[in-house]
Amino acid sequence: VQLQASGGGLVQPGGSLRLSCAANRRILTFNVVGWYRQAQGKQRELVAEVSRGAGSNYADSVRGRFTISRDNAKNIVYLQMNSLEPEDTAEYYCHARQGYLHYWGQGTLVTVSS
Repeated sequence: VQLQASGGGLVQPGGSLRLSCAANRRILTFNVVGWYRQAQGKQRELVAEVSRGAGSNYADSVRGRFTISRDNAKNIVYLQMNSLEPEDTAEYYCHARQGYLHYWGQGTLVTVSS
């Protein structure tokens, strides 16, 4: 399984970015797909995830600002990030779970700074 993340970059506070995660297999074969992030010196944490049944889950710190979605036909998971804050600066990782198997993509760096 390959998960290709893209869309990171430098953005000013209050700005927006959209991350994409392209899978090389049907994303509906996974129980859950989503995004984690890891800031420098901190543990990796869940940002948002969406289940096969389309139920979503968000970290409290991003709820209302970030939206996770998926395009089942293209096998892509998106993370729309609005009202970005400096505290959102981190490496963002795409993640997928199938049963007890976990898959990770490479990170894409998001830097929020003026």
